[in-house]
Amino acid sequence: MTTVQQAVSNPFALMMDPESVLAAMARSERLNHLHSRVFRPLDKPLVAKVNAEAAAFDELVDGAELSED
Repeated sequence: MTTVQQAVSNPFALMMDPESVLAAMARSERLNHLHSRVFRPLDKPLVAKVNAEAAAFDELVDGAELSED
């Protein structure tokens, strides 16, 4: 068995030689043909708009004291 086959069959060997993994990824035609897209969902967080009636109700509920029976 060659060194490359040993490294592939043993994932811990790949951690010991990351340069060979990066080199294999660089020359992989299958990886080079993948379409990639960068998603950044947290760049501009959307703040929900609260209507005035709902906000007033929330304040009323938050300000009300709980009564114990």
